[in-house]
Amino acid sequence: MQTDFWNFRGLVERGYAGATLCISEIFYDSPEAFQSSIYSLFLPPEKLTAPQRDFGAIGAWAWGLSRALDCLEHEPQIDSKRVIVHGHSRLGKTALWAGAVDPRFAMIISNESGCGGASLSRRIFGETIDFLLFWRTYWFSSAFQRYRNHEENLPFDQNFLIALAAPRPVYVASATDDLHSDPKGEYLSAAAAAEVYRLFGAECRGLDPGRLPPSDVSIGGEIGYHIRTGSHDVTPLDWKFYMDFADRYFLKQ
Repeated sequence: MQTDFWNFRGLVERGYAGATLCISEIFYDSPEAFQSSIYSLFLPPEKLTAPQRDFGAIGAWAWGLSRALDCLEHEPQIDSKRVIVHGHSRLGKTALWAGAVDPRFAMIISNESGCGGASLSRRIFGETIDFLLFWRTYWFSSAFQRYRNHEENLPFDQNFLIALAAPRPVYVASATDDLHSDPKGEYLSAAAAAEVYRLFGAECRGLDPGRLPPSDVSIGGEIGYHIRTGSHDVTPLDWKFYMDFADRYFLKQ
């Protein structure tokens, strides 16, 4: 277990608890895993092996996060009304989707989630739809294929995914050297999602789409953002910003 990656000690010292789950027990990260995944409990074999599917691994992982929250709701030492769903990389994509479909998550944190997560697909920079569907087709519904190399036909972009959490707080994080995740696209997506948050009376201060923020500084209001100096990772500085953000909203309740 990468304890520095998950920062369990730091969380406890700040008054939080950390819980994680093994995605392989829900859907092993492989295109061959449909028949052994959680979907096998609900769908007939012929649908699991069909060439066109309206479900994928990210949906299964998000479902698993909701089931974990079911358990936390029965844990007396946990305040289940203030549970944050957090994920890094492919699980950053998952956290955003889990937060969108399960309003019980009080806050959502996406760490360097890239295409299919926080970054704008129409920028076609770094990780793209074409790249994702070459390597990770099984993460998504088959309908995503229609936008492969045709991002201009997307009816909406990833800022809509972030905005689905409104008015709950969302935090998006990038890293300077993680160009694959398109830090600029992640920031612009967060800034665009702020328009929806303002409909709920949120200020979303500091998210200026015309100017990228400096490195290693946390900005924003109900939508928080930072770009950390470094590579594709989760570091103590990331965790500090996440806990500061959580304190801002949870300690005032």
